[in-house]
Amino acid sequence: MSTSVVTLPDLHRPADAVAALPLAANLDLDERINARLARGESVIHLGFGESRLPVHPDLAEQLTLGTVLTEYGPVAGREGPRAAVAGYFTRRNLPTSPEDVVLAPGSKPLLLAIIAAVPGDVVLAQPAWVTYAPQARLLGRRAIGVPIPRDVGGVPDPDLLITAVAAARAGGADPRILVLTAPDNPTGTTAGPEVIRRLGEIAEAEDLLVISDEIYRDVLFDPAAQYLSAAEVAPDRTVVVTGLSKSLALGGWRIGAARFSPDPAGRALRQRVVGVASQIWSNAPGPMQAVAEYAFAEPEAVVAHRRASTRLHAAVARAVHRAFVDSGALVREPTGGFYVYPDLAPVSEPLRRLGVDGSADLERLLLDEFGIAVLGGHHCGDHPRALRFRAATSLLYGADDEQRGAALGAEDPAALPHIAASIQRIAAAIPRITELAGSR
Repeated sequence: MSTSVVTLPDLHRPADAVAALPLAANLDLDERINARLARGESVIHLGFGESRLPVHPDLAEQLTLGTVLTEYGPVAGREGPRAAVAGYFTRRNLPTSPEDVVLAPGSKPLLLAIIAAVPGDVVLAQPAWVTYAPQARLLGRRAIGVPIPRDVGGVPDPDLLITAVAAARAGGADPRILVLTAPDNPTGTTAGPEVIRRLGEIAEAEDLLVISDEIYRDVLFDPAAQYLSAAEVAPDRTVVVTGLSKSLALGGWRIGAARFSPDPAGRALRQRVVGVASQIWSNAPGPMQAVAEYAFAEPEAVVAHRRASTRLHAAVARAVHRAFVDSGALVREPTGGFYVYPDLAPVSEPLRRLGVDGSADLERLLLDEFGIAVLGGHHCGDHPRALRFRAATSLLYGADDEQRGAALGAEDPAALPHIAASIQRIAAAIPRITELAGSR
């Protein structure tokens, strides 16, 4: 992994940024692959981070009951759902009151609203989730990429961060916001307490607001692993963002929440975010607030469903990780979420003979030659010449609810025939690259 500090391309005028903004890379890829699948093509879809597991019946019931909630209501959300979110965070060592919470139609608009409510440029891990940098540029901010540590993603390398902030300021940038993701999308790894403490200290010293994206927190593979939120380290300068799309497979329902610091500065920031929300989404939909109130209260049935889902995510992500490692790729071991981030540098020479000069070429090759759809690392701000990509493992569970339900209940889901066959195709890809290069 390169240790250079890179400022990602940016457009400083919001109107120019909007004019140049393409469809989000992950959403674009998902639409294109779904079209191929609809035509009957055989594609292993590793390009989109969505599990599509069956909806728990209790959540479906809450959605139905919530259909009577047709009024707009408070911009920040109704008292009941906000209290449930407050309880959720309090149980995670972050004492929270309903006045510290904002609900939204998904965590993505919350992230944009928080950045909009704070002046300055945005510091990101490199690579990072595909939407962070475009959101910054959409608001006329710079996105400053700092390489991740050797062993973990989702966070800038603490050893490089101070230098990166200083270099950005010397170059005319104004870094004020630091975005962390744990567990991480795209690498599937989780920053440990030591790294989070160091980043919290740097945020304090450099006066950076921390946005801690913890939407995968409840998809942590080892329930005994020590998890430290940045809000525990730098409580007066951290906003935590979460939602139900990943832990409960409710992506299309769009349910997000943010937790602000209860001190005066945090309350003031929350009020600014509510002001932004009032001009963009008005309020989270009433039926979804009903689901949020129930789910964030964590009744045992929902917790058991979440545990089963996480066990499935862990089993398949680990199996895919082994397949890539055994076939010669460099890959960090996944610890949460449903992603791995392979590096095909060990087969760079065969790839070069096939005309592959970076992750965009590699993305095309894997799809066109092997029927494997991945998201090239360049979409995540990684160096475009690097041979890295994100592989989302969650769409391997099955093509319908019957297969996905079987995976959810299986003792060894990676051994199910439909999952095992896909993993075998993935494992064969790298050796086939070498064979293909030798034949040309």
